[in-house]
Amino acid sequence: MTSIVALLVACLLLGLLARRSGRFPEQTAPVLNTYVLYVALPALVLRSIHRLSLVPELLLAALTPWLVFGAAWLLLRGVGPRLGLAPASVAALVLSGGLGNTAFVGLPFIEGARGPEGVTVAVVVDQLGSFLVLSTLASLFAARAAARDTRPGALVRKLLTFPPLLALGAGFLSQAWAWPGWMDDVLARLGGSLTPLALFSVGYQLRLSGLAGRGRALVLGLGYKLVLAPLLIALVLLAVPRLDRLVFEVSVLQAAMGPMVTGALLAVEHDLDPDLAVLMVGVGIPLSFLTLAGVLWALGPGGLV
Repeated sequence: MTSIVALLVACLLLGLLARRSGRFPEQTAPVLNTYVLYVALPALVLRSIHRLSLVPELLLAALTPWLVFGAAWLLLRGVGPRLGLAPASVAALVLSGGLGNTAFVGLPFIEGARGPEGVTVAVVVDQLGSFLVLSTLASLFAARAAARDTRPGALVRKLLTFPPLLALGAGFLSQAWAWPGWMDDVLARLGGSLTPLALFSVGYQLRLSGLAGRGRALVLGLGYKLVLAPLLIALVLLAVPRLDRLVFEVSVLQAAMGPMVTGALLAVEHDLDPDLAVLMVGVGIPLSFLTLAGVLWALGPGGLV
C-alpha cells in the first residue's frame, strides 16, 4: 500500500511541477484527459470485463456503487443549490463525489486490510459497480448536464458513442472467447497508464489558490463521499439478513474510498466546473487515507459497526 500512496503523491506533485515549469504546452491537460477517457479507460474496461467471473452471491456488493452514485445525485442536487452552488458545480460534485477510487486505491487497500478473499469482493464492486456506473449513468449525467441539445435522441447517441461504454459491451460479448496473450498484454499496458496520467493531469490542473471560496462545496462533496457514503452503505447492508461479514466490510470500505480520478476528468471533459472537480480529487484522495483509517477502526473488533 505504501508504494500506491507514493505513486499517487508523486504523480500529483509531478503534475504541479510540470505546470510551474512552463515547459509544457497549453493543451497538456486536455490532451491527457482525452487520452485517459478515450484510450486508457476503454482498454482497462475491456480487459477487466472480459476476465470477470461473476459470483451470484456478490451481486449485492456490486449494487453498492450504484446506491452511492444515486444518493449523491439526490443529495448534492438538493443541497448544492441551497448553498448557492451553480448547476455546473453541483454536477462536478456528483461526478467526483458520487464515484469512488475502487480500483487503483481500493484493490490494494482491501488486499492489505482483508486479504485475498476480500479482493474477490472488491473486484466485483469495482467492475460491476464503479465501472458500469461510470460508463452508463455517470456518462449520461455528464452529457445531459453539459449538453445544449438535451433531446433524448442526442443524449443517447452521445452515450452510445462513448468509448468506455463500447468497450464495456465488447468485454461482455467477448467473454466466450479466449484472447491471445499479446492482446491481453497490450490492453494491460494501455490500461495501466490510466492512473499515473490521470493523476498527473489532475496535478497539472490543480491550483490550491482555488480553495478560496470553495470551502462549502468541498465540505459538501467530500463530506458525502468520505463519511456519508460508507455510512449509507453500512446502514443498507445491516438491514440484509445473514449477509456475509466479509461482503459487508469490503462493500463499506469500497464506498469509503476517495473520489474517482476518472469521474473528475469526466467533469473536466464536459466543462462542468473543472477547477472544483480537480480540487475534489486533489484534496479528497489524501484526506481519504485518514478517513479510511476511521472506517477500519469502526469495522474492527469493538468498533462501531
